[in-house]
Amino acid sequence: MKKTFAYNYSYDQWESWINEHNHPVYRAKQVMDWLYQKRVESFEKMSNLPKSLRSQLTESFELHPLKVITIQKSQDGTVKFLFGLADGHAIETVIMRHNYGISVCVTTQVGCRIGCTFCASTLGGLKRNLTAGEIVAQVIMAQKHLDVSNERVKSVVIMGSGEPFENYEETMKFIRIINHAHGLKIGQRHITVSTSGVVPNIYRFADEDWQVGLAISLHAPNQDLRSSLMPINRRFPLADLLDACWYYLRKSGRRLTFEYALIGGKNDQDEQAHELGKLLQGMNCLVNLIPVNFVPERNYTRTPRDQIFKFKRILDSYKVNTTIRREHGHDIDAACGQLRAKNSQLIQGE
Repeated sequence: MKKTFAYNYSYDQWESWINEHNHPVYRAKQVMDWLYQKRVESFEKMSNLPKSLRSQLTESFELHPLKVITIQKSQDGTVKFLFGLADGHAIETVIMRHNYGISVCVTTQVGCRIGCTFCASTLGGLKRNLTAGEIVAQVIMAQKHLDVSNERVKSVVIMGSGEPFENYEETMKFIRIINHAHGLKIGQRHITVSTSGVVPNIYRFADEDWQVGLAISLHAPNQDLRSSLMPINRRFPLADLLDACWYYLRKSGRRLTFEYALIGGKNDQDEQAHELGKLLQGMNCLVNLIPVNFVPERNYTRTPRDQIFKFKRILDSYKVNTTIRREHGHDIDAACGQLRAKNSQLIQGE
């Protein structure tokens, strides 16, 4: 019998399973506590559960779907994991240290089919979606790594490889599990999900009626340029994307983040800065300028430092809130998908 991965279960599912196996439902809270607060390595260590329940859990559930293939550690404290999955595929997860606390960047798909020309994640195409539990396990593994130094994951960004809104149901389930009072208790305001612009699911996300942050990968201020950098823009045109963004702003009342990767000579000139400023003027948003990581297969160059600051000054002149992302892991394979591509010979399923 194939076992179910324990971290795939929400609290409600644990209550149902416990009840079906003739145990009092309060055992569900105890199981969740062992999984998420104590982070045990085996069901046998759940010492306040009756032996019969521990045996049933061992027979029915798997606790270890991720194995560490390699870890890279940066001088700035960034830690990047390459995890192997049960089917031989591999995914990346990153721990990043900020002045406001530690965040973990999780992956939602093995590979990606979106095809953004500046991203390494899409080089091998999409292999499959991850389950909610496989996404949860990335945070658990990161937290176990931090347990050694008595540190805690404060926030989660769903910005790793893949398009979260093309794996919508499992991504939403993941958020609910890590946010739950008996899960990792990570507050909704400390969770952000990023999309390349899957318009129908931006509307769905706005209607979830919660406080989880939303980031849009924009990267260009007009239809033609964005389509050349991000093929998804042909399926969901920029005008439709902006309509969905305005709907989100009206529905949620929260500020929206636009991610803008600056690519030398492509989208980083004064002309594009003015165009972007006019496009977003009056919108409750933050533009996060990201100096693009060099990906050998893409041959893109980084925007000169002076031009990055000039681009920001132009956006400021339109009263568009703008930040320049602090780089993490510049001395390791920082870009999404780079570590997986570099270690393809070690990955069975690739």
